[in-house]
Amino acid sequence: MPAPLDEYPIHQTPLSMARVATSDKNFYDRSYFNALDTEGDLFLVTGFGAYPNLGVTDAFATVRKGDRQWAVRFSDALEERSLDLAVGGFRIEVLEPLRRLRVVCEGDDAGGLGFDLTWEGSCPAVQEQPHLLMNGLRPQLDSSRFAQTGTWSGVLSVDGEDVLVDPDRWMGTRDRSWGIRPVGDGDPAGRLVDNPSEGFWWLYVPLRFEEFSVIVIVQESPDGFRTLNDATRVWNDGRIEQLGWPRVEFDYVSGTRRARAATLHLTAADGSPVTIEVTPRTGIALHVGAGYGGDPEWTHGQWRGRKWVERAVYDLTDPAIAGRVPFGVSDFSASATCNGEPGAGLFEHASLGRHDPTGFADWSSVAP
Repeated sequence: MPAPLDEYPIHQTPLSMARVATSDKNFYDRSYFNALDTEGDLFLVTGFGAYPNLGVTDAFATVRKGDRQWAVRFSDALEERSLDLAVGGFRIEVLEPLRRLRVVCEGDDAGGLGFDLTWEGSCPAVQEQPHLLMNGLRPQLDSSRFAQTGTWSGVLSVDGEDVLVDPDRWMGTRDRSWGIRPVGDGDPAGRLVDNPSEGFWWLYVPLRFEEFSVIVIVQESPDGFRTLNDATRVWNDGRIEQLGWPRVEFDYVSGTRRARAATLHLTAADGSPVTIEVTPRTGIALHVGAGYGGDPEWTHGQWRGRKWVERAVYDLTDPAIAGRVPFGVSDFSASATCNGEPGAGLFEHASLGRHDPTGFADWSSVAP
């Protein structure tokens, strides 16, 4: 049967829009947002996803406040592919494509987490480099993504408190990605169990300054070979400038792999240096309640039945929670300067296992 989307001239293959071009169960289509208070410590990460080959759609939201992390997850059956970006008490309204969106998460009577926020892009959305990560001969991740910085307005409710979100002090970043990545229940390991991963090193830093935004992406193999490299400056007037090959310096907290600070050395088109100093602030572990890789409680695309919803609060001082935080990707709100000009944005980092350039020999290595 045709799908509602078939009424629109948007086809990419000789298939109905009810189907995607691949039968890989790991096909996904996802929105990600973060919101940070540039003058405070509140930090929100949220997202929505559809998984056509799994017949599932879901959403999550998590907020860090002090030493606790609130999370809510919604999941339901995906009956058809459509323009309706909603599941349970969560929805995204596209007010102006690539510029303005409204994101709503219904709260609960217990004073947990909820919000009604409107996004305003500060610069044009920019297409990132294709993202490919191989696992042996098989693509483990093969996706496209665009990104944007912007500001937020509305109300955020957490822990029984309503917070006015003012665009003069609340900003964030967002991305839309689609393609192949591990979702739902895990695939059988098969032969790959005899070839375990030695490590994964990832850095994603989208930042907003007064006249432009900068997006830096670096992915490296355990030996330091760079498998993804992208550094782009997007001016508010729409100009896009490539910033060369990023060189990254980290200051890790002793005894950990948590960055105290980082310096990104970039190069403008005229050869002049572009130096960005980044200081991570409030952090959210994406595998603690948000469903990203390594989350033992819930994974994006996992079937939990119809109209499933779950809420939780995590104490980050609990040794059982704190002990798993280093073994996944973490997002941090961040302050930054670019050649001395102040800015803010996201600092997303994972250093897992061996990474020769930073001297980490194995999964147990930490900074001296």
